[in-house]
Amino acid sequence: MRAAINGRVLDVAVTAGAEVQAGQRLCTLEAMKMEHELRAPRNGRVAAVEVEAGQQVAPGQVMMRYERGA
Repeated sequence: MRAAINGRVLDVAVTAGAEVQAGQRLCTLEAMKMEHELRAPRNGRVAAVEVEAGQQVAPGQVMMRYERGA
């Protein structure tokens, strides 16, 4: 999962290895004075978390690596 816009990570709701369901909140990004919740696109597993709360992200930056569920 990559950042779509410049912003600051407010929180990360999952850890590497977590099994997630489609629509589950993964993290919250603050951009343009608004909060944007990033959600799992499908059932799967979070392979890696590349960001932490308070970190600035740029468009295209990898925030999480996600593996599709079976």
